[in-house]
Amino acid sequence: MEHKINICGSWQFFHRPIIFLHKTSIYHQEPLVNKRVCVFTGVVHHKMWSDGESDQASGTSSDEVQSPVRVRMRNLQQRISNEDINKRLSLPADIRLPEGYLKKFAKNSPPFDKPLSRRFRRTSLSEIGFGKLETYVKLDKVGEGTYATVFKGRSKLTDNLVALKEIRLEYEEGAPCTAIREVSLLKNLKHANIVTLHDIIHTEKCLTLVFEYLERDLKQYLDDCGSIMSVYNVKIFLFQLLRGLAYCHRQKVLHRDLKPQNLLISDRGELKLADFGLARAKSVPTKTFSNEVVTLWYRPPDVLLGSTDYSTSLDIWGVGCIFYEMITGRPLFPGSTVKDELHLIFRILGTPTEESWPGINTNDNFLSHNFPHYDGEPLITHAPRITNDGHVLLCQLLQCEARQRICAEVALRHIYFRDLGEKVQDLADTTSIFSVKEIRLQMDPGKHFPAQRELGEFEHLPGC
Repeated sequence: MEHKINICGSWQFFHRPIIFLHKTSIYHQEPLVNKRVCVFTGVVHHKMWSDGESDQASGTSSDEVQSPVRVRMRNLQQRISNEDINKRLSLPADIRLPEGYLKKFAKNSPPFDKPLSRRFRRTSLSEIGFGKLETYVKLDKVGEGTYATVFKGRSKLTDNLVALKEIRLEYEEGAPCTAIREVSLLKNLKHANIVTLHDIIHTEKCLTLVFEYLERDLKQYLDDCGSIMSVYNVKIFLFQLLRGLAYCHRQKVLHRDLKPQNLLISDRGELKLADFGLARAKSVPTKTFSNEVVTLWYRPPDVLLGSTDYSTSLDIWGVGCIFYEMITGRPLFPGSTVKDELHLIFRILGTPTEESWPGINTNDNFLSHNFPHYDGEPLITHAPRITNDGHVLLCQLLQCEARQRICAEVALRHIYFRDLGEKVQDLADTTSIFSVKEIRLQMDPGKHFPAQRELGEFEHLPGC
């Protein structure tokens, strides 16, 4: 039988309270440190094999269903594999530990027929080297922002390159809210087109996020191919962007800061969404969000006009702007102020009317600017290299009225992507589209990026 209980606990950064339910007995262990606290209240239940973490309970009565708790017995003689360890310790799937660590884990591990306790999990991770600064070697400093400094580094565990994002902790303020958001969201987002968070290291003065290392961002890629990408490569990148975004939206997460600098590119052309510092979970019970999100050039008109009641369509507008920038090599709406940005949008897409955008004539910000009437221009005249199918998709992405924009899931099935084949449509979330042998980047009209990589010109890590 499922046991449910209302609780009120606290989080210290990314840690959850530990809740053990055993018949009618309840044990609630608070986190050891409580510098920065978020209070939450909810109905929770605990399941074996869930590593002591609580899940949001459904509204289903315990009388209607049997408990999902099942202890699956495993053969004690079974050889421990890397996959076993990754699963039991919640490691990223692409972490490959040396055999020596497998043997150590096998020797110290409790029998597989018992649930793995939170204490043992932490001990095992610590013994292997996770959560320790000495596990990583700093190499070059590659970027610095208001709250964070980013270094290229190397893991002593795997000998792979990593990105070390060091977030300074102010004594009075604790961790910036952007860091808390990024950690809490990325811990639960597992997708081939989303940057992987490998490790989290917390010291008194610094919170270090260890990411997978990628060589450059989309802005650098465009610069290095002379702003003239192969139209086929544009299609591959756009599909991956929509694929990662569709996954985020299924998880009820808005990115809220899509731009070329936040899209990382690997050697073979894998595109990954990064920098989730402005991301937000849609399920947060808040009626309004902030309208001060998204870099100005990629901000939709509804947000520019003050809307705080937005949804996934916010990200879709950014996808349209990035699509145009890839196909033309230049930004579509490079405004310098909010008013200038709106002028550029309306000049190309047309000034909205009550018929095209219901309710616009009651928007005070729209009325105060007294915009001239623009009929709009066909986008294809500004992007002559785009195909007819691509033009249709671009128009569906760049609708002024948010509710008229296409969603990411539907966009993935657009006829524009037909020549990528059907196999890319049915891949598992964590499988790269480059696992399909027919998918390969073509040589761009500018420089050929594998040669550039040999020159060591491109390095980019998750944004500051």
